[in-house]
Amino acid sequence: MARRITYTFKNQPREINFAKDKYQDMYQAIAAAEGIDLTNYLNMVRQIEMTSKGSAAVRNFRDQEFARMGFSDIYFIKE
Repeated sequence: MARRITYTFKNQPREINFAKDKYQDMYQAIAAAEGIDLTNYLNMVRQIEMTSKGSAAVRNFRDQEFARMGFSDIYFIKE
């Protein structure tokens, strides 16, 4: 099943194709589409995963960081 991602970047609605074999998750796909380097973000996620007991800390960090980068309304569209 083909998947597409819709999101808003700096108040501009965008839509891209998503391939699971190319990106781990939709957040990496949208960052790549906008040309954003996620090296520091991914290092911090690894540190949070090692120190936290649940996935809520990682999810909260991810949501805050992507909002700080200018992303909002991120979700999959099934076709």
